[in-house]
Amino acid sequence: MGVALRLAMALGAADFGTGRKGMRAAMIRSMTGFASAKGANGPWSWAWELRSVNGKGLDLRLRVPDWLEGLEAALRAELGKALARGNVTLTLRVSRGEEAGALVLNRSMLDTVLDALARTEAAALERGVQLAPSRAADLLAIRGVLEPGAGEEDVEALTAQIRSEFPGLVAAFVKMREQEGAALAAILRDQLLIVEALTDQAAELAESRKEAMAETLRANLSRVLDNAEGADPDRVAQELALIAVKSDVTEEIDRLRAHVEAARGLLNKGGPVGRKLDFLMQEFNREANTLCSKSQNKELTAVGLELKAVIDQMREQVQNIE
Repeated sequence: MGVALRLAMALGAADFGTGRKGMRAAMIRSMTGFASAKGANGPWSWAWELRSVNGKGLDLRLRVPDWLEGLEAALRAELGKALARGNVTLTLRVSRGEEAGALVLNRSMLDTVLDALARTEAAALERGVQLAPSRAADLLAIRGVLEPGAGEEDVEALTAQIRSEFPGLVAAFVKMREQEGAALAAILRDQLLIVEALTDQAAELAESRKEAMAETLRANLSRVLDNAEGADPDRVAQELALIAVKSDVTEEIDRLRAHVEAARGLLNKGGPVGRKLDFLMQEFNREANTLCSKSQNKELTAVGLELKAVIDQMREQVQNIE
């Protein structure tokens, strides 16, 4: 089994094409995005804001009115279906016009506030502390004590309409992430071309240094044999063979080429491939490091350092991919 195939299987990306025949490949998405929208119906108006930044997994943070029963769970489920990674924040603000009706008293919240107030006053009296008398206006100003006046049917209809508009907001949000993802994919493809060219240059330099390294090895062997009276010839041969193996960069070059093909395959496959690309970047970096450590050649070391610089740039871009 070849290096490229083994790596593809490990990444779950053996299909490097655009997908099965007749099926459109998924697009690369960025983890950063933003979308907003507004809506209104009768006395009600609302405003959406959906944004996301990079994250290791999918972290959904929703800020929606809790008096719209069942809305948060429904919105969370929709986002979970549409997104795979990112720190996502959804904010929904709902308001009702002043002319639309009076506020109503939330008796449950008022009871909670009064109980807390009674406990506070009792504790103060125990310590000989005299508190100023509480005013009704102060209690009514506490958040949640007064709420928009709306009947049960009114709230249910409002919740239904808000839910019906949410897929449009998510679609706009995903489209923005796809647009940014397409730009990231284009940058990565260009960087892969550079890595490929540098790998080919490293292969040429490795080939051209073979004769010089062979001459160096022969000279070293001659010196060792001249000063190895009584040494085990087999042991000497093994040590010299080990030196030769340690300076051979063929495997590193082969793996770099395999990694380039694997990365292109993932970009063509699309979808949430950010984790796999991040893993590949680690593999790229490992091979570049080994190439530098085994080069024993100024020009080859310079190529290895250029490889490391480009790979670092690639990794920065990959951190933004879903």
